[in-house]
Amino acid sequence: MLSAASFARPLILTMEADPTPSQSDENSLDVALMARIGAGDHAAFRSLVERHQDAVVGTVAKMLGNPAEAEDISQQVFLRLWRHARHYRPEAKFTTYLFTITRNLVFNETRRRRRRKEISSQEYEAGSHIQIEANPNRQPDSELLQAELQQAVDAAIAALPEVQRMAVVLRRYEQMPYEEIAIALGLSVSAVKSLLFRARTTLRESLGKYLAEE
Repeated sequence: MLSAASFARPLILTMEADPTPSQSDENSLDVALMARIGAGDHAAFRSLVERHQDAVVGTVAKMLGNPAEAEDISQQVFLRLWRHARHYRPEAKFTTYLFTITRNLVFNETRRRRRRKEISSQEYEAGSHIQIEANPNRQPDSELLQAELQQAVDAAIAALPEVQRMAVVLRRYEQMPYEEIAIALGLSVSAVKSLLFRARTTLRESLGKYLAEE
């Protein structure tokens, strides 16, 4: 039977692995689409949305923990792209520009939440623990174990400070290099590496029971 460690260890240990670099022609296509969007081309805008909406929605959902709100924020991201397309200059990769906008809107939303006290971290963590509580007398099959682990990972990432959480999401799920994450977050590369180190340490502690050998 597969152990929880066999699922958890690759997730945490590969967070620092070098991502496969994107092909330059993909970025060139995005830049060309932005130029057309800047000229008012609606078809180009639809193409750009289709290319990147899954990544944006996924990132926002992981940051906010609410798929419904992720759709709304993601729409705002692409509307902002449309409005500012004519001013876009490809000084960095397009995806870096895209996730800089995403970061700004997500952080605005989390600040709004804090001001209105709509969600408390204590309530979220309590609910997460109820969902992932394991029965020590049962032997889960691999699919159930993987689902339980994913809930635990999502809860652990959601509990990270927002900048650490964004760094982890961009690195782990979007496979962005340190340099691009640094631009998207407005930080130095060394600061990004430090954030990821602290986040990885926290995640290891939070997921300790899944990393332990059976």
